[in-house]
Amino acid sequence: MQQNLLSAESDLFIFADGPKTAADKPSVEAVRAMADRVTGFKSVKVIARTQNMGLANSIISGVTQLVNQYGSVIVFEDDLISSPYTLQYFNDALLRYQNADEVMHISAYMFPLPNKDLPETFFFRAAFSWGWATWANSWNSFEPDIDKLMAQFDAGKINQFSIEGTMNFWKQMQDFKARKNNSWAIRWYASVFLKGGLTLNPSQSLIHNIGHDGSGVHSNIEDTYGVQISQQQVKYFPDILTENIPAYEAIKYFLKNRKGNFIMRGLRFAKQLTIKYLPKK
Repeated sequence: MQQNLLSAESDLFIFADGPKTAADKPSVEAVRAMADRVTGFKSVKVIARTQNMGLANSIISGVTQLVNQYGSVIVFEDDLISSPYTLQYFNDALLRYQNADEVMHISAYMFPLPNKDLPETFFFRAAFSWGWATWANSWNSFEPDIDKLMAQFDAGKINQFSIEGTMNFWKQMQDFKARKNNSWAIRWYASVFLKGGLTLNPSQSLIHNIGHDGSGVHSNIEDTYGVQISQQQVKYFPDILTENIPAYEAIKYFLKNRKGNFIMRGLRFAKQLTIKYLPKK
């Protein structure tokens, strides 16, 4: 993000969670020392947590704090690589749609889609969390209570929410309720979906997630979602506030076919096991 064209004009807030155990303390201190040396921004403030809040609570707390103070926020996790134009995209979109209540979320990541004829940006229903932005009035609709969220779904909404069964969004909701995950992102998407909100997305990704190499705590080892980051400034933003049907179909096609046939799935699983069980040097 430091290489973004607007970095020097941006205030950076780094939220550093506390250690889970005493054994984690040296690593946490090393990360905080790195954060203290960050330059290239208008200002840098490190918020060092004294206790371990966990990813979900840390993001929810941090986003709430910043939108209440500034009216909007751009959120990066620490395993993302961005285009030089990612901050420009976020700032342009935040300004353009600040009074459009239907638009609740701006994403910078996009799958490697098969449809190359899509516009530079489009509206979609799902809120992707790999580099995103929102406004205070949208974030005020965030409902953290999983029971309140799930009570508003019927079979039809579950199908729509899950992109016609091509993505396990509903299972993520069930797993959160069963305490098998601690996802803030699935509750945010559910909140946006139930409000009938739209998310703005680029057709060429402005973000690449490097956490799928086995280093990411909340990510699997895989390359399904790898992308070539766009090196072009986004100049087109849609005027009509409605979901883009060709984009929806392209995303649905990608999600339905992303794991390949049975042989490809087997090879990918074997690769994951090989990487996972390599002896540590």
